[in-house]
Amino acid sequence: MGRLIKEELVTDFYEYTMANGYYESGRADDILYFDMFFRTVPDDGGFAIACGLDLFIDYIQNLHFDDEDIAFLASKGIFSQGYLDSLKNFKFTGDIWAVSEGTAVFPGEPLVQVRARAVEAQIIETYLLLCLNHSSLIATKANRIVRAAKGRTIMEFGSRRAQGADGAYIGARAAYIAGAAATACTLSDLKFGVPATGTMAHSWIQTFDSEYEAFKTYCEIYPNNASLLIDTYDVMKSGLPNAIKVFKEVLLPKGITKCSVRIDSGDIAYLSKKCRQKLDEEGLTDCKIIASNSLDENIIRDIISQEGCVDSFGVGERLITAKSNPVFGGVYKLVAVEKNGEIIPKIKVSENVAKITTPGFKEVWRIYGETNKAEADLITLRGEEIDFDKPIELFDPIHTWKRKTFDDYTARQLLVPIFRNGELVYNRPDTEEIRAHCQREIDSLWDEVKRFDNPHEYYVDLSQKLWDTKNTLLHESRG
Repeated sequence: MGRLIKEELVTDFYEYTMANGYYESGRADDILYFDMFFRTVPDDGGFAIACGLDLFIDYIQNLHFDDEDIAFLASKGIFSQGYLDSLKNFKFTGDIWAVSEGTAVFPGEPLVQVRARAVEAQIIETYLLLCLNHSSLIATKANRIVRAAKGRTIMEFGSRRAQGADGAYIGARAAYIAGAAATACTLSDLKFGVPATGTMAHSWIQTFDSEYEAFKTYCEIYPNNASLLIDTYDVMKSGLPNAIKVFKEVLLPKGITKCSVRIDSGDIAYLSKKCRQKLDEEGLTDCKIIASNSLDENIIRDIISQEGCVDSFGVGERLITAKSNPVFGGVYKLVAVEKNGEIIPKIKVSENVAKITTPGFKEVWRIYGETNKAEADLITLRGEEIDFDKPIELFDPIHTWKRKTFDDYTARQLLVPIFRNGELVYNRPDTEEIRAHCQREIDSLWDEVKRFDNPHEYYVDLSQKLWDTKNTLLHESRG
C-alpha cells in the first residue's frame, strides 16, 4: 500500500480535472492568484486565530507524485498522457504569503495568498484549506475556553473524541498555541513539544480491592505527580476522604505538599467548594482541584460565576471537535490572473453579498492606535502607495458613510513571504514562539472585541483604490 496517507492525493478530484484541463488547453503555465480567507467567526465570536501554517509548509516542501500516484490517476481514464508525465517531476515553484500563526484574524481578509502556475495553484487548494481550517477552528475555540477560565489552567483532554489521529495531535497543537497549558495526547508532545500530562482513569481504581489501596499505590509510585480521581464511587463520602488519608500517609512524611484531586462528574461547582473547604480544614491548602467532564467555555463561566473552587480544567470533546460550531469555513478563491506581466483582478459575484470576493493582489495592514490596541485592518492593492505618516481615513466597505480618521497610529503588514519561487524564505518559529505571539495578539485586542456575547465589530476596510476596483468589476459583471 505504500504510505498510509498520501498527502498529494488529499485533494478534491476536480483539482486534477482542472489541472489536466489547463495542461491540455495550453494554460498550464498561466500565473494565477488565489486568496484563502474565511467569512464568519465560529460561535459568533469577535475574532479568530490563524493556525496551521507550519503544517502547510511541510506539505509544500514534500509535495510530489510517485509512480503509484500516477498509475492511479491513469487508471481513471480521463487524464492525458502528457499531463500524467508532467507529474513525474512535479514541484511547487510559486510564491506564498501568509499571516503568522497565532495572529488574530477577521472575516474577509486573506490568511494565505498563492501566486503560482495554474497547475500548481489549483492542486494545493484542498490541503491548504484543511490545514488552516482545522487548526484555526481549534485554536479559536481553545482560546475562548482559556479566556473563560480567567487565568485558571486549561488542559486539552480530547484525543479519544477527536475526528481521527490527525484531529487529535494536530488539534492539541492548535489548542496549546491558543493558550491551553497541556494535552493528554502523547504524540503532540513528541512532535510539537506540547506538554503531555495524565495520571489515572476510573479503571485504575476499580482494579484494586479498595479505593484507598488504589490511591496509596499510585502515590507511592508517583509521589511528585499525585493527582487522584475521586469520583469513581462517591466524592465526599469516599473519594476525598481516601485521598486526604493517602496524602497524609504517603506525601506529607516526604515533605511533599503538591498534589491534586480531580472531579469528573456531578455538580462540579458545588463539589469543588465542598472539597476545598475540607482540604483546607485538613491542612492541605496546596492541594489543587481539577475538573473535567464535557466542559466548554459556557460551563466554565458558570462554574466560576458560582464561585466554584476549581484550579484547572480538563476540556475534551467540546474543544477538540469545536462541538458548538465545528466548521471554520475558510475558502480558496481566484482573485487575479497575470498576463504579460500585468496583474488583472478577478471577482466572483453572488446574490449573497458575503460571497462576493475582493479582487486583486493585495496587502493587509493592521492599524494600531496610540494605546497600541488594534483598531482596524486595511486591505490595499499590493504596491499601492499609502502614506502612513499622515492621518488616514478608513471606511466601512459596505456602509461607506461609516468613516473614521486616525491621526496617531502605527501600521503593521500582516502578510509575510513564506515561499518565493518554490523555495522557503520564512524563518519558521517553534511552537513556544507561536504561542507567545498568539498571547501578544490577544492582548492587543480591545476587551469589547473579546466579549463572548455581542462582541464589538472589528472593521476590515478596503482602501479607496481597492474599493473602486471591486465596485467597477461588480458593475461590469452586471453588464
